[in-house]
Amino acid sequence: MTAAKEVRALALVCTLTPSPAESSSDLLARHVLDQLAAQGVKGETIRVVDQEVKPGVAVDMGDGDVWPAIRSRLLEADILLLATPIWLGHPSSIAQRVLERLDAELSETDDEGRPRMYNKVATVAVVGNEDGAHKVSADLFQALDDVGFTIPAGGVTYWVGEAMHGTDYKDLDEVPEQVAKTTEQLASNAAHLARVLRENPYPA
Repeated sequence: MTAAKEVRALALVCTLTPSPAESSSDLLARHVLDQLAAQGVKGETIRVVDQEVKPGVAVDMGDGDVWPAIRSRLLEADILLLATPIWLGHPSSIAQRVLERLDAELSETDDEGRPRMYNKVATVAVVGNEDGAHKVSADLFQALDDVGFTIPAGGVTYWVGEAMHGTDYKDLDEVPEQVAKTTEQLASNAAHLARVLRENPYPA
């Protein structure tokens, strides 16, 4: 009997902060990946700001563009986690660039004629020190759905601090209980859905 292929997750962290500086978006993404690992899912993280992802809406924008390499890792993954801070009430500009590059998938199909992102699960993690997580996740989920991803129940986890305060997620002494529970539920549902889609893919 052939062993089942390992379920894999890719976290694209869309902080504006380059490595190696600490990032709340990166930290929450790693918390999600920890919970996915508890579900038997192998994960990896890419901090997109560290990569030369050129602007555009094509699969490959030419010399120096790192997106094709990131895309190949995405094609190998079953679950995408898009992690972003809230800036001025919106996802970061890096998150928007990722969505714009994913727009190319609208014209990409697999061997059976399905969009390449069909049968892949999309989840979202949002951090900020003002309200707006629901609006940001709604923006991201609409775009991810457009290009073919499937969104699980409870597919977002987030943390926002009080209005007018400067505390970041990475500055907390401990993860708030409700955030931890939400992150755990996201991971459980995403892993379950990824396995369902692997065994029962969408029809061509």
